[in-house]
Amino acid sequence: MADSVPRALVFDVGQVIVRLNVNRALATLGASANLSAEQALSAIRSHPRMRDFQEGRLTPRQWHEELVRGLGLRLPFEQFCEAWNSALEPETILDDDLFAQLATRYRLLLLSNTDPIHIAHLEAHFSFPHQFSARLYSCSVGASKPDAAIYRRAIQEASVAPDRILYIDDTPEYVEAGRGAGMQALLFEGAEQLREVFHRRGILQP
Repeated sequence: MADSVPRALVFDVGQVIVRLNVNRALATLGASANLSAEQALSAIRSHPRMRDFQEGRLTPRQWHEELVRGLGLRLPFEQFCEAWNSALEPETILDDDLFAQLATRYRLLLLSNTDPIHIAHLEAHFSFPHQFSARLYSCSVGASKPDAAIYRRAIQEASVAPDRILYIDDTPEYVEAGRGAGMQALLFEGAEQLREVFHRRGILQP
């Protein structure tokens, strides 16, 4: 990791800030289509329009229609959205106090591969997004991690040199892509590890 003090901090969302319980959502979605959670996961991940949904080329209703046709999903749209959002646990991994402290000294950005259904839920039910000066979601940017385009957008929004940005993510591939874009990058392994790194580097005061 570079030694220069960062001026901007870029956070992933899922499994960094928000706990995910994907199996809960998959169980509901799968049951509606007579599929196991594992079968539902495989079908959704391999769906040819999944990336289009994640990158904003498909609306939530169009995505629902795709799953109705492709998986035999029998949930009405509103219930589908509830099931889809049940993957997001209400209790966060990192607390608002941390971001309040960081926001006084750094430009904060979110960088997440996510979709409009999850975004609407996050923005309505969590307070942390509103402490970030830029919220870069794949469905808004039109590109997903680890594509270089989404990192270029993050650097542009950070308004500082790439080597003055510290990017935090729990996926090794995405961390490496961030480094490849010129940013400092940290593989997230838990709240305690993050705070230890932040204290050691002077990002957080003791």
